Amino acid sequence: MRSLSYVQRVSLDFTGTLFPHAICLGDADNDSLNELIVGDTSGKLHVYKNDDSKPWITRTCVGMLTCVGVGDICNKGRNFVVAVGAEGWFHLFDLSAVTGKPCFSQHIPANTKVILISDMDGDGRSELVVGCTDRVVRASGQLVLLKKWLLEGQVDSLSVNPDLEGLPELMVSQPGCGSAHGHPLLAGTCHWTCRILHLTTGRIHNKNVSTHLTGSISRGSKGDSSKCGLFALCTLDGTLKLMDSSEQLKWSVQVDHQLFALQKLDVTGDGREEVAAACAWDGQTYIIDLNCMVVRFQFDENVNAFCAGQYICKDGKNSPCLVYVSFSHKIYVYRRLERMEPTHLLRVLEERPEFKARLEQLGVGDKNSLSYFKNVKCQNNRRGIYFSFYFFHDIPSGSEVYIHSISIW
Repeated sequence: MRSLSYVQRVSLDFTGTLFPHAICLGDADNDSLNELIVGDTSGKLHVYKNDDSKPWITRTCVGMLTCVGVGDICNKGRNFVVAVGAEGWFHLFDLSAVTGKPCFSQHIPANTKVILISDMDGDGRSELVVGCTDRVVRASGQLVLLKKWLLEGQVDSLSVNPDLEGLPELMVSQPGCGSAHGHPLLAGTCHWTCRILHLTTGRIHNKNVSTHLTGSISRGSKGDSSKCGLFALCTLDGTLKLMDSSEQLKWSVQVDHQLFALQKLDVTGDGREEVAAACAWDGQTYIIDLNCMVVRFQFDENVNAFCAGQYICKDGKNSPCLVYVSFSHKIYVYRRLERMEPTHLLRVLEERPEFKARLEQLGVGDKNSLSYFKNVKCQNNRRGIYFSFYFFHDIPSGSEVYIHSISIW
């Protein structure tokens, strides 16, 4: 497992305390660039932009905020900021408006724990899903309650993931590395299915351990026609899993840290999203790609809350970032993350037409030649890259051909 050291970070001032779901990244002012939204226990909603250490906008809400979100909740073609308090106050802000007051407020059932703004039924319109500490999940459309469900275990996270047919499916985390999933807003499909994903490490599993999940993880492959979605889970006892909608396990990782947050993020810039999970308190962060390549990063302070995603930096464009809220009244945004995608030399060469053309000039351009390469050596210079390698190709057994100094610019 490789360790990373991120050094480029922005320090933001934050004097309050917050709940784990009272922080998110999103386009709050509809300028196609993401801001950082944070809600504290005193009812203050802070919006950070660029590298400014002070909040760009501050709004006041009623009660202590437990979760915040950004999305087109009204289906008007622009985003709104949602802030929900523990006492049941729901506030909707339009940051493009001059007034600092909420554009809409109402009282909903208290003790909201987590919210999700997403299209749950595939009609192209966003719905609001709210999970509470009493194990009740409510779904609303256009701010009107549609349905509610009572689940068996505590709700720690909500997500949407494509099912086997490509239709959006609501997923609710359940204790013990499990989840409840279904199509709650489609006619005649209000039945919920609970899945408990058993460990494959032989380790005794705590059925009551809290679980977090995230779905709709992008595969990033243009040639992949699979409609089946990918989702990841993590537990407080250090389990990380990646699965698809058919319940096929892609990989499972066991670590020695208590994982309390799970995010997806395209770190390498290849269109495929990696899974970033931050452990509790000590700042150990694991980043795992779809091929189970694991790297870790150690944040140097204890962590109060964590999120990851795209954030606008001073260069005026979004870039992947890791966001940590410490206990020392600071928020740290790590940007310009190292692109750590592993590469295979021969696969890279196969994708370059000039390499195949050079082989054909040497009379070894058969389509199966590359599978015989051995002992590849690479040397950089100012003009290009030189490759030296041995390979076997349609010659008597025991014979060997050597090609030297094949240059590619």
